[in-house]
Amino acid sequence: MAPGATAHAAFSTKPTEKDPYQYQVGFGNRFASEAIPGVLPEGQNSPQKVKYELYAEGMTGASFVAPRAENQSAWLYRIRPSVAHQGFTRLPDNPDLESNFLPTNPKVHVSPTQLAWHPFDLPPDSERVDFVDGLHTIAGNGDPTLHEGLAIHIYCANASMENKAFCNNDGDMLILPQQGRLDVQTEFGKMMVRSGELLVIQRGMKFKVILPDGPSRGYIQEIYGSHYQLPELGPLGGYGLANVRDFESPIAHFDIDQSAWKITYKVCGQLFACSQEHTPFDVVAWHGNYVPYKYALEKFVNVGSISKDHIDPSIFCVLTAKSKAPGVPLGDFLIFSPRWDVASHTFRPPYYHRNSATEFMGLLYGVYAGRSDGFQPGGASYETGFCPHGVSYEEWKKASEADLQPMRISEGTIAFMFESSMMFTMTDFAMKRSGKLHEHEPKMWDDLKAHFISHLDEVNADLKAAGLPDLNSRAN
Repeated sequence: MAPGATAHAAFSTKPTEKDPYQYQVGFGNRFASEAIPGVLPEGQNSPQKVKYELYAEGMTGASFVAPRAENQSAWLYRIRPSVAHQGFTRLPDNPDLESNFLPTNPKVHVSPTQLAWHPFDLPPDSERVDFVDGLHTIAGNGDPTLHEGLAIHIYCANASMENKAFCNNDGDMLILPQQGRLDVQTEFGKMMVRSGELLVIQRGMKFKVILPDGPSRGYIQEIYGSHYQLPELGPLGGYGLANVRDFESPIAHFDIDQSAWKITYKVCGQLFACSQEHTPFDVVAWHGNYVPYKYALEKFVNVGSISKDHIDPSIFCVLTAKSKAPGVPLGDFLIFSPRWDVASHTFRPPYYHRNSATEFMGLLYGVYAGRSDGFQPGGASYETGFCPHGVSYEEWKKASEADLQPMRISEGTIAFMFESSMMFTMTDFAMKRSGKLHEHEPKMWDDLKAHFISHLDEVNADLKAAGLPDLNSRAN
């Protein structure tokens, strides 16, 4: 492969030992980047001739007539256009990859109870499994043909993609490495993503994944018919939670490569391949706001109660995606990271609750307290909407009796939650083939006894003092 060329932006981040690439900063910006000065056309998008006889290629991430604030698009100026390929071939089904989550699909299952998975296995050394081959679906809702719903996948890979790229036509992918960095080449430039960072590759963008640290494992949320956005801040004002300037997008990089390449497309959950005699990563310049981006979760600005009681968990929301119902998220991405807890006269862990939201949790690194189910990095847990859940008896007792001094919690830890207003079904892989499924142990709550009964004399005395009949009278 011939050497590539990379742009230098007017302002870009500095490379580090663990991340050799530079990035433009911001969220939802209309960026412009060129690897060779003067390539971007001035004053128009599609001139009769582009400099150096490059090809102009437009990409839209929204309806043409979407409101300006929601309109997403990009223009790419490349050595050869994407249409220069040799046609599509249907690939064999990946039995662990699912896209139809309607209960009528015999390959998905409904569970009313809490579920958990021990860390998923990495591929054996005897098998060569890249990022695309290592995709396994756990749960989801809807169907990409409906442009409504989402899927939750894990990936377990031990091989880099070589002259191979992936293009997901079904939805946007939020990727969370848990073990091993991902060196991701996109049409817009290169990005290095580690555990503790998120990466969003939006629908229709080609990319390839190299594994610089060897075998890698992580989590993916894929959303259909929507895009991620920052949650509204309301009374917080202009800053807090995930700040706009902390998101990073690539700068233009291109390769000169006329060798054979294979592009795998996911369309309506089915896999197709096309061959072409040139790299898909030959974009010399680009501009627009439909771009991939990453974010370091350690930069999240936590907010919380500084007096008493809990604030709703929406304060932990990094990104959200709208559903078709106003005010109802298709999916929220929340994190639980190091922070201070100072609430007085308050049961500080999550209170016992039955929320309308469906919850899927994972652990990137560290220890997430309050569970007796072997919740470990690379594993997962799930609660359907209105399924009662909360901390173990031991955590309840400790929190009920603790001296409520200011304390640091989740030190050295990042856990996350994919939360949705939708109901999920579980895949065959999750329920049968992974070998990692175990139900939350309900015995963790057996010692939550009816302590009220030991206070009946006290209760009756209080009722009498209030001029009310005692409990014995009410029972009759």
